Amino acid sequence: MWALRSLLGLRCAAGRAMSQGPTRRPRPPKDPLRHLRTREKRGPSWGPGGPNTVYLQVVAAGGRDAGAALYVFSEFNRYLFNCGEGIQRLMQEHKLKVSRLDNIFLTRMHWSNVGGLCGMILTLKETGVPKCVLSGPPQLEKYLEAIKIFSGPLKGIDLAVRPHSAPEYQDETMTVFQIPIHSEQVNGEHQPARSPEGLSPEPSPDAGPAEGEQHLAAGAGQKTHGRDPSLVVAFVCKLHMKKGNFLVLKAKELGLPVGTAAIAPIIAAVKDGKSITFEGREILPEEICTAPDPRIAFVVVECPDEGFIQPLCENATFRSFQGRAEAPVALVVHVTPEHVLLDSRYQQWMERFGPDTQHLVLNEHCESVHNLRSHKIQTQLSLIHPGIFPPLASLRPQVAAQLGPLPSPQPAAPRGPWFRLLQEGGLAPCMPLVRGQCLLKYQLRPRREWQRDAIVTCDPEEFITEALELPNFQESVQEYRKTVQDGPAPAGEPDQGPAPVSPGLCPPAAVCTALSGGSAWPRRAPEERGQYPEVVFLGTGSAIPMKIRNVSSTLINISSDASLLLDCGEGTFGQLCRHYGDEVDRLLGTLAAVFVSHLHADHHTGLLNILLQRERALVSLGKPCHPLLVVAPTQLRAWLQQYHTQCQPLLHHVSIIPAKCLQKGAEVSNPKVERLISLLLETCGLEEFQTCLVRHCKHAFGCALVHTSGWKVVYSGDTMPCEALVQMGKDATLLIHEATLEDGLEEEAVEKTHSTTSQAIGVGMRMNAGFVMLNHFSQRYAKIPLFSPDFNEKVGIAFDHMKVSLGDLPTVPKLMAPLKALFAGDLEEMEERRERRELRQVRAALLAGEDAEPLRKRAPAEQPPSPQSKKVRAQ
Repeated sequence: MWALRSLLGLRCAAGRAMSQGPTRRPRPPKDPLRHLRTREKRGPSWGPGGPNTVYLQVVAAGGRDAGAALYVFSEFNRYLFNCGEGIQRLMQEHKLKVSRLDNIFLTRMHWSNVGGLCGMILTLKETGVPKCVLSGPPQLEKYLEAIKIFSGPLKGIDLAVRPHSAPEYQDETMTVFQIPIHSEQVNGEHQPARSPEGLSPEPSPDAGPAEGEQHLAAGAGQKTHGRDPSLVVAFVCKLHMKKGNFLVLKAKELGLPVGTAAIAPIIAAVKDGKSITFEGREILPEEICTAPDPRIAFVVVECPDEGFIQPLCENATFRSFQGRAEAPVALVVHVTPEHVLLDSRYQQWMERFGPDTQHLVLNEHCESVHNLRSHKIQTQLSLIHPGIFPPLASLRPQVAAQLGPLPSPQPAAPRGPWFRLLQEGGLAPCMPLVRGQCLLKYQLRPRREWQRDAIVTCDPEEFITEALELPNFQESVQEYRKTVQDGPAPAGEPDQGPAPVSPGLCPPAAVCTALSGGSAWPRRAPEERGQYPEVVFLGTGSAIPMKIRNVSSTLINISSDASLLLDCGEGTFGQLCRHYGDEVDRLLGTLAAVFVSHLHADHHTGLLNILLQRERALVSLGKPCHPLLVVAPTQLRAWLQQYHTQCQPLLHHVSIIPAKCLQKGAEVSNPKVERLISLLLETCGLEEFQTCLVRHCKHAFGCALVHTSGWKVVYSGDTMPCEALVQMGKDATLLIHEATLEDGLEEEAVEKTHSTTSQAIGVGMRMNAGFVMLNHFSQRYAKIPLFSPDFNEKVGIAFDHMKVSLGDLPTVPKLMAPLKALFAGDLEEMEERRERRELRQVRAALLAGEDAEPLRKRAPAEQPPSPQSKKVRAQ
């Protein structure tokens, strides 16, 4: 008993005395993945026959916020077709195992198809996948070289590129044929958008040599510095024939030697369709074996514009799979915009596959909820404060007048319903056409049918009911609101209802009224609550995108017509779509600048999509397409330059301001950079935009924004406690500081060059910041991070899609009680895990011979560490 009491007495001291205890145990070496060991045992041959189960499943339905991606499953292999931003996050949320991917197929070298590939590769590498094969456009090799600029050498994973000119690929499941399609348009490459005056945007002074832009109008099939925008790659995938099943009972009835070694050659023969002779009697294969499942095929094709239609129609390889082919095509997946679908030539090409072929459309007209967990948690948070936690919005597809809505397939029908495609000049023949939805499944084996039981549906009423049934949740919300109503409200504090969002996604008025004690909160106009600056947290997690917290990005709305982004991790544009819905183009039209703190992938790989979508938004708004100002380490330029040169033109979208030029005392000798800095300050209404080096990786920066009206916002980026940041941020109105890890994990924080919760709060106290918002939490804290003893009325926790103005800041600490009630189960589990971890540390310290008495004496002087989180992924 005395030993147990000693362990318990030492527990609190151990958390903060880790530096004096033993070092953290090194992670064990990664074992080969289980499915790889199974494959090794099975051997390289798939002689016994093709797979029993094969299905295709929609990961992303083609919407502007999620792109188009398809997951293909068999018991032997897993495949992914296209990998845009956010696909890894969706696969994680919907339990589509990334670690099982054998092949990734890419239809076109465009950011919408490859934007998530960098993060996916890094995750495959960390998971221990030894090899992944990428198939598609030849620029894939250059893309892999480009991402090494910020990812470093991709050691530990063999990345092979199979160009479209390579012979067909064959594995245990299927044979894949790559079909290159070249556009017939003369100007195959996307041109920079032009302003109303007819002038191209002025190139950035940091955008690289101007001559790189002189070839943007290269003809069809010509490559511009390695780019080939006239090329898309289609894939025809032909399943191996599945041999019939041996009927054991039938064989016994016929007297065959079942259960002996003599039965093996008999089984092999009948499965190959051969008759056998047993005891003078001929036995046909159909007597003791089921019929084989014939070879069937599916097609994945992208036709981005009309220039690809005629070459597609004339392609000889496709013609061989149309009509009476050896392997009939069961399904064609069309990653195709609506105006191409309406073209009569394209419809005739579809018709040639015959009436038994299903057609699946993935484009921006497909309505689907993808990030269900985000909708769920935001709906529940909005019950606490609908102004700070506004329910999510959605993008409404612009349904074309000529093409009516296409219903989803019926669950029991082996073939989809028949629909007519309307077009100018008449009606096209009927064909079974289905619009994609997230997790919609088409099964190829054992039976061809649509399956929609897994389709993601969003039911806010269910989410609300679940929250209201939690112990003490309603009481804590009512108590909080009563305190706010009874007490003196801080200046500018918003007592408001939810902002307008898509129908069906906001809490019912009756619920809000009940939680507020009988009266709904009055709404106030933005001017009354001092809305600006308004801070919208778009990504509050670290390392990899997860189902609840996306990676780093924070939007600062400086005024109604000026905003900037602090970091821009993968999926930032998707987060903007879910936050602003149909207003996303208006928001992008106000975006004046982006600050990139450092070149880790979770902080900048969303930038390219922001650049491309911003141009699209400005065109739709009729505004001039001037370059976006990007404050970043100079090393970002090399990544943008190589992607621009080898993959897709984008340098005309951006003007880079080196972050080092905004450090205190920095001398700027380049007049073009000086002009850009002046433009940055003028556009954003800032008196000062200052940066400083922080303690993370090489070339990592924090920044401070000082507005002409007097407020000061400081952003840490990723860092350990940093004195330079403290000095730069003196007397800040708001400090946004990373708090990756909980208290008690200081040693791990040093290893990963991050901060713990109390360390981040301590930086704010030394800075004399008016308020500290903690973010960039390790993904082990999926829903809520752990609370530090140093929490006070000047500290808040950030959530994805949380929106605060300066007037909201005094309200944020008062939300802690309802938040603890909402996430009580998670906090309890994290506390238990923290206690177990600390006991292990104490036992290890005692076994190592550390003197317990000094620790016991130090224990009362130390604050008890916070508990550890429940979530699977550490950073």
